[in-house]
Parts: sequence; C-alpha cells; structure tokens
Amino acid sequence: MASCIICGKSVDGRICDLHEEDVVFEFRGNQPDQLTVDRYYRGTVDGYAEFGVFVDIGDSVTGLLHRSELDRRLESLDWESGDTVFVQVQQVRDNGNIDLGWSIRQAENEFRGTLVDDPAKDAPYLKEDESGNEDAAADDDSAADASGREQSDDAAEATSRSESESDRRDTAAGREAEDADADADQTDEEPAETTAAATTESAATAAGAESGSGGDGGATAASGGGGGASAVTEEPSHVAIETLSDRVGETVRLEGLVESARQTSGPTVFEVRDETGSVECAAFKEAGVRAYPEIGGDDAVRLDGEVRERRGELQVETEALVKLEGDERETVEDRLADALRSQAEPDAVDPIADDDVVAGLTDGVREVATAVRKAVLEERPVVVRHSATADGYVAGVALERATLPLVRDQHDQHDAVYHYFDRRPLEGGVYDMDDATKDVTRMLEARERHDEKLPLFVFVAAGGTSGSLDGFELLDLYGAGRALVDDVAVDPEVAETVGALVAPAAEDAPDTTSSTLATNVAAHVNDDVREDLRHLPAVSFWEDTPEAYVEAASDAGYDAEAAREVREAVALEAFYQSYEDKRELITDLLFGEGDGHGGLAGHVSEQFRQKLDAEVETAEANLDTQTLDDTKVAVLDTDAFTHRYEFPPTELLLDELHRRHRDDVAAVIGVSDDELHIRSDAPIDVRDIADRAREWVPNAGLTATSARDGKLEYIAGERSAVLDTVIDVVADEVA
Repeated sequence: MASCIICGKSVDGRICDLHEEDVVFEFRGNQPDQLTVDRYYRGTVDGYAEFGVFVDIGDSVTGLLHRSELDRRLESLDWESGDTVFVQVQQVRDNGNIDLGWSIRQAENEFRGTLVDDPAKDAPYLKEDESGNEDAAADDDSAADASGREQSDDAAEATSRSESESDRRDTAAGREAEDADADADQTDEEPAETTAAATTESAATAAGAESGSGGDGGATAASGGGGGASAVTEEPSHVAIETLSDRVGETVRLEGLVESARQTSGPTVFEVRDETGSVECAAFKEAGVRAYPEIGGDDAVRLDGEVRERRGELQVETEALVKLEGDERETVEDRLADALRSQAEPDAVDPIADDDVVAGLTDGVREVATAVRKAVLEERPVVVRHSATADGYVAGVALERATLPLVRDQHDQHDAVYHYFDRRPLEGGVYDMDDATKDVTRMLEARERHDEKLPLFVFVAAGGTSGSLDGFELLDLYGAGRALVDDVAVDPEVAETVGALVAPAAEDAPDTTSSTLATNVAAHVNDDVREDLRHLPAVSFWEDTPEAYVEAASDAGYDAEAAREVREAVALEAFYQSYEDKRELITDLLFGEGDGHGGLAGHVSEQFRQKLDAEVETAEANLDTQTLDDTKVAVLDTDAFTHRYEFPPTELLLDELHRRHRDDVAAVIGVSDDELHIRSDAPIDVRDIADRAREWVPNAGLTATSARDGKLEYIAGERSAVLDTVIDVVADEVA
C-alpha cells in the first residue's frame, strides 16, 4: 500500500479516486485500450484538421480533440506541431479511436502532481519511484556499460528529456549520454562535464572529399549536426531502405529525398525516401536543438547512420548527413521518379466495355491513371474538380471509388480518406480565378498547418476551355499538378498546361460522356473496383446509350429503368448544395442497395421528374418560335418564365426542351438579362458565334464564357440587340 500524494490516504498506487482528476499522467503504454477514461494526460500536438486537433498521447497512440470540446475557436489556437498540451480522455471507442476533452490547465505546474501511467505496472507511480536508471529504453549493452556510474548533470538532463518527450520514437539522446559516460571512464584526461551533445561524432569522410559537400558518388557524408570532429574510417555500404529490416545494428548509407523534417524535444527527425520506401532518421545535436538546419523537405541527401529498432519500428540514428546538389541530386531524383512511375503505371489498358472512343484514348487513360496513383504513393492529396451536373458527379465518384481504397492502404489514420482525397464540384464548366483562389488558399493552409504536400488536381467535365487558363496558371505558380478528363475537345492552350489528359480530338466529336472516360480511368487506378464501376457509363447517358454500356450495366444489375432513376436522382441532388461533394449521399445513390423502384434512387428520381415536368410545361407554353429562311429557332425568356433559383437549373431545362422539340426546331435558345444559352444538334461553336455577333453589337461586351455549355454573356443594356443578332447567326449556322 502507498499514500495518495495529495491527501495521504492509503491507496493501491499514488493517487486516490477523489483526487485523480487533480493530477496529470504521463502515458507509457502503446495501445488505446490501455488509457483510463476521465484521466488527464500530457500529450503532443500532431496536427490540425477542419474538425479539431490530433494529439499524440505517449509514443504510440493518437486521439482527437474535437473543435466542439474547445473553449475557443479552433482557428484561434496558437498550438504548433510538437507543442506539449494537456487533455482529458473522454472515450476510447471499440475501433481504437480516442475522444479527447479540453483541459483548462495547460501547464504541468497547474496540476497538483504528475504520475506515470504504465500498463506494465499495477498502479500509477511517481517518476522517482521508477526502478533502475532513466535510460531503461536504451540498448542493453549501453545500459550495462553506464550502470553504476553517475552521469553528469547536463547528460542526465539531455537523456531524461529526450526519452520522456520524444515524438513517437525513442531517440538518440539517451544513447549519446551513455556514450559520454563510457568515454569518460575510458580516460581520466577527459573533463567530467562531458555532455551527450559533445560526444556526437560525424561519420567518416572519404579521402579528398570536401567538408560539407556530397563529393562524388563514393564520398562519405560530412557531419553538420553534431559538431564533433570528423574521422576517417571505412565507408558504409549504400543500401535500399526496403532492406533495413535485415540490417539492424549495421551502419549503412542511404540516398534519397527528405519528405519531412521535424524538431522534437530531443532529436531532429528526418523522413527520408528512396525508390524502395521511407524511414525516419533521428539526428541529435542537443536536446530540442535543430540538427542539420540546412536540410529541409524535398532536399536530396546522403545519410550515414546505424539502423535501430525502436518499439517495433525501424529508425536510422544519423551519424552524418549532407545535401546533394547538381548531377548527384538529379541522379537521385531520376532514380526515384523512374521507380515511382514503374510502380504507378498500369500494366495495360483494358477498357470496361468495347468502345472505339476509349480504345482511341488509351494513352491518355494510362497517363491520368498513372498520375493519380503516383499522387497516392507520394502521399500527395488528390482533389477532383468536376462540374455540378449528373455527368460530373458520376465521373468524379468513379475516381473517388477507385482512389479511396488506395489512400486507406497508404495511410494509417482512420480519417486519411478525408485528408488525402477531396471532390469539389464546380458550378459551371469553367475553372475561374475565384475557384483557383479558394483551392490555393486551402492547399497553402494545409501545407502550413499540417505539412501536407501540394495536391494533384484532376478536372472532370470542366476546365477544358481557355476560360480556365487564369485559374490553371495560378495553380502552376505553386507547382500543383493537373490532369484533365473531358468528353469534348480541349482547347490546345489548355492541353499544354496539364500534365495528363483524356479528351477526344476536335475533329472526332464523338458521342460519349465524361463519366465514360473517367470510369475507364478509375478502373486503371484500381482494378479491384472495376466491377463496381461497370454500370456508371450507362447512368451518365441521357439518351442513345451505347449498347456495350447497356449490357455492362445489365450485367451489374441495372436495367434501363434503374439506370434512368439513378441518373435523375444524382441530377437532382447535384443541384442542391451544388458546391458540396455529398460523398455519402451520392455513394448511396450510385452504389447503394435497392436502386430499383422503391429504393433511394427511385424515390429521389420521382421528385426529379415531378419538378422537371412542371417547369417544362410552363416553359413550353411560353416558347417563342421564330422562323428565318425556313429555319426555326425556339426562344425562352428564362427570366420571365422559369423559377431561376429553384430546380431545375436553366441548363438542365434547356437540355430537356431541346430533346423534346428537336424535330420541330433547329435550336433552342434561353435568354436572360445578361446570359444566353444555345442548344442544337448542329455543331455550333459559341466562340465563333460570339465573334460574328460582336461585329453587329460591338459595345455589348459579348463573350463566350463557356464553350462547353454553349453559354454567352453580355451587358444587360444590350440584351435585345444581342438576342436578335445571335438568332440570325445561329439560324445561318444550322441552316
């Protein structure tokens, strides 16, 4: 029995039930279920999300402090990654998720005591009650050498801080302190004040290598972090990271790129990646002091160090580290790029169905699929920007369905699918500066707060015309990757700005959909979901669905009626909250149970049909049919005869009017105060129409804002003149 450190009551441990909330605990376990609910724990900020803060408790478990638990706005927190914070464990869920609560006490001296919560012990205890020295986590042989000797004050402090506060890893600090004492015992001439940092030695440099430079391919790295004198010794062997599990205890050389560098209270931890994998490398100068400050993210490096296994994970304890420049850097980058592309590229392109259009675009399918797979392997977020239409949503979800399992495989976090894949609808076919500014703001914030890499943007059924160039150029200024999938010909200047492209050539003008192309890309992003996607092309065709896709959908359990219901249901939901991805709802509509009559899709489809039919009935009663040289054009005043802010949107209404009246009129035109939309079976280039009409109404500010959607814009005062001119030009075009 022991006494409560606060009230003195006899207890099994050092705190009674009454005062347990008055102390803070230091967690020594490695499983979420080893935590005790309602206790306060010391933690370390791991990173931010839109809904809260992730906090590491101990070395191996992470919990979420939800924004609703904070006593202030999430944006007002000044916590940085690695900061020490104090939280209360509120719940440990069956799946291992940990719910944390806010503590008004955010300093250790505000608690009435600190105890160690070690699941290996029967009860919490004071640090001074620990048996043995503070270096129990160090190697057995070093501990044996150090046992029985008194460490200097500086070495003990560095050891204690590094072992108790390191971020998720045992660090080199404890071992460095032991080496300092061992060296002191070996010679009486060394001062007793030798510290752990003073004993950190750099790795050997090869004969003739310049200090601080990488030298040639065989030169040994020069030390820049420990401050010790360089020695000449045998060069370590250059090895691949994937082989490190077989080299524990060996000193090795790695060459690769630094993915991240973070400072803990002990060492600096660099995550280094080569063509075979990545590993964390701890470099120690002084406790909490940045080692190798000249090395940062995306630098190519040569690193020498000893392979260690710490709590089941590999770590390289850095002895020397240098930045590679020039040809050496290019060699490393090329090696990694070749390996990554080889891993990411599909073996062959096998379309979902027999489709000549897709067969003619196999190179593009391969390139876009490779780009998405590379982004996932590089732990780079993928952002899909698609039009807020049924075709856009279905296409975007096809890529989502394929990518999410890869993200789950790549990341341990349960919510990684929300951080590393995002689908953001566009209210139009143009990616303008407003959209690009939002995206750049979000990606820079994620990079600053969470150290995320810049994303790959995939544009689907949007962005294919020159109206998107300004937005693309803003992304390009920051080096964000871009790929594009569209069912219409892409402007040449746009094609030059994207890294990968799937789109038909202008002269082909095939009857396909963006969903058809995106689904084929998705099947090559992740072949495991190919069968899940077979019905999606049929869903995206409003009419004249190719027989190959009708059969594919039928094989997947979707007859023509079911495909229609799903299409209409998605079209309705795409209109509401059009800027939201509605991930779970759209997934239920496209892949959920009961997609036939009476299911979710059937129910929503019925609403779609009722709303559309009512609007079409009103519009048809107010169509103004004009005849010019035997060519009939139907005109609808969308300001006067539609509910502009209710379903259906103007574009969808005009599509339906055109389908119903194509046998009677050559074109349907919808006109409002400052917009004009054209629908026709004839191949019409609205940019050409705008150019011709501008000659007659030069002061109308007439522009083709969306060639993909047949949309023109102008100033409201010239509406009548623009309408008359455009009708004349369109009648001449379709005659």
